[in-house]
Amino acid sequence: MDKELGIKIKTLRTSKNFTLKDLSEKTNLSIGYISQLERGLTSAAISTLNNIAKVLEVDLSYFFSVYKEDNKRIIRSYEQKVTLVRDPLYIYYSLANRGECKDFTPALVNLLPTIDASEETLPYSHDGEEFIYVLEGILTLFIGDVRHDLYPGDSYHISSNTPHNWCNYTSKLVKILTINSKYNF
Repeated sequence: MDKELGIKIKTLRTSKNFTLKDLSEKTNLSIGYISQLERGLTSAAISTLNNIAKVLEVDLSYFFSVYKEDNKRIIRSYEQKVTLVRDPLYIYYSLANRGECKDFTPALVNLLPTIDASEETLPYSHDGEEFIYVLEGILTLFIGDVRHDLYPGDSYHISSNTPHNWCNYTSKLVKILTINSKYNF
C-alpha cells in the first residue's frame, strides 16, 4: 500500500475537477476501489495505474517517485531506459544514473536470437574491464577465437583489451548483466 501514490491520484483527480464517480466511470474501476487506493489502503497493478494515468492525462511515470539518499540513486525497474540498440539484436538498459556512476557502467542486456547463426561474430576490444553474468538463456561468448557457452548463473570477468564478443545462437531471449569500466553505452 502506498499513501504517497494515493495522494498523487487524489490531488490530480481533484485538480481536474473529477469526482470519485467521474474517475470510476472513465476507468471502469469501482468508486470503493479508487477511494481505497487514494487512502493508501490497497495497491494497484501497473495496468490499472496506466489506465488512471491516461484518464487523468499524465504519463505513467508521474505516479512513481525517485528516491535519493546520500547521493545514491535508486533506479526502479520501470525507470530503466534503453541506452543502446545494436545490430538490432542487442538492447541495453542502463541500471545506473549516468551522472552518478563514473567508474563503471552496469547494464541489463537483452540479446535477441541471431537470425543467421552462420554469420561470423567478430571479437573486438576496448579499454577497461568487463564483467558478464548470465540471467537467462544460453550466451555464446567468444574470447579471441575460442567459443564458450555460458548458462544462467555463469559469469565471466575479463580485461576488455582482450578481443571478445558475445551473441545468442539460440531461439530464445538471452538476458545478461554486464558491468564495464571505462566504457559507456
